[in-house]
Amino acid sequence: MSIAARNLSEQLVDQVRARILNGTVAPDRPIRQDALAAEMGVSKIPLREALARLEQEGLLASQANRGFTVRPLTATEAEEVYALRLKLEPETIAIAARLAGTAEQQAASDLLDQLDSLTDSGGEGVGAFNRAFHLALLRPAGRPVTFTILERLHVLSERYVRKHLEPLGRNERANEEHRDMLQAWLARDERKIAALTVVHIGKTLDDLRLQLQTDSKGPPG
Repeated sequence: MSIAARNLSEQLVDQVRARILNGTVAPDRPIRQDALAAEMGVSKIPLREALARLEQEGLLASQANRGFTVRPLTATEAEEVYALRLKLEPETIAIAARLAGTAEQQAASDLLDQLDSLTDSGGEGVGAFNRAFHLALLRPAGRPVTFTILERLHVLSERYVRKHLEPLGRNERANEEHRDMLQAWLARDERKIAALTVVHIGKTLDDLRLQLQTDSKGPPG
């Protein structure tokens, strides 16, 4: 594959992933590849390759005669994704706190400022900046295999984060928890940042359990 073709493929993966994560592409509806390819100004071949990549990431499913669809949010998937995060994230973030350099600390602080600003203004992109902030706290650990796994888990988490933040007041609570986490991380307090991470992920999962259970029952009829 040429460099230009590879770059196009990567760009398409990023662009379609963003549409899935921000809810532009709805779950359980077949993706109209002709229309999407025309809208994005590409042929169907690289688009199909991008969709196949996103299926490998766990965001899409393919079925005979239906093509690709966005996988629905489920309580089962949320349990698995957040359980894995609870196993990997606290230890990794503690190591990252110990090893982070000045530039990495500044980058994490800047990301939280941007996340706070977006939250206050009700702007788009809260989920993406939430993911970027968490990954910034994990990257300095210098564990590339673990980081790659966590990066994928955070991509899967992002749609659940959007779901979690739907009720009023959740944004403010999440950002308050983020500020406490950042303070402990910048202070290189490994025990505290690990504990705060467990609480933060656990609270989100508890909220999602209730939300997804309510959604599965449907509206009262």
